[in-house]
Amino acid sequence: MSEKIFTEKAPKAIGPYSQAIKCGGLVFTSGQIAIDPATGELVGGGIKGQTEQVMRNLSEVLKAAGTDFSKVVKTTCFLADIADFAAFNEIYGRYITSAPARSCVAVKDLPKGALAEVEAVAEV
Repeated sequence: MSEKIFTEKAPKAIGPYSQAIKCGGLVFTSGQIAIDPATGELVGGGIKGQTEQVMRNLSEVLKAAGTDFSKVVKTTCFLADIADFAAFNEIYGRYITSAPARSCVAVKDLPKGALAEVEAVAEV
């Protein structure tokens, strides 16, 4: 049986999906972009500022599911520009220190013109 996860401390879904789903001892998050949950607007600050917001949003979703970054087993990261890879990693690495499995790819576009998006799978 699965459970939908929701927190006001992360952006509301902008489509027909949940912030995360808890199922079978794992939580699967939807991708988080750099939306400030208080304003609903994309934050500035380039790739570093946006990655900080992405990771804060992801942290809140994980917390609402009863877990945290130390229990993350897999992330998938999307960048609007692969040239941002090093700057993205600098911020990402401050939050996720357990070295889970990860994929990181450049994509043509992200929702709302975001520069980065991260989704995670974690143990609960």
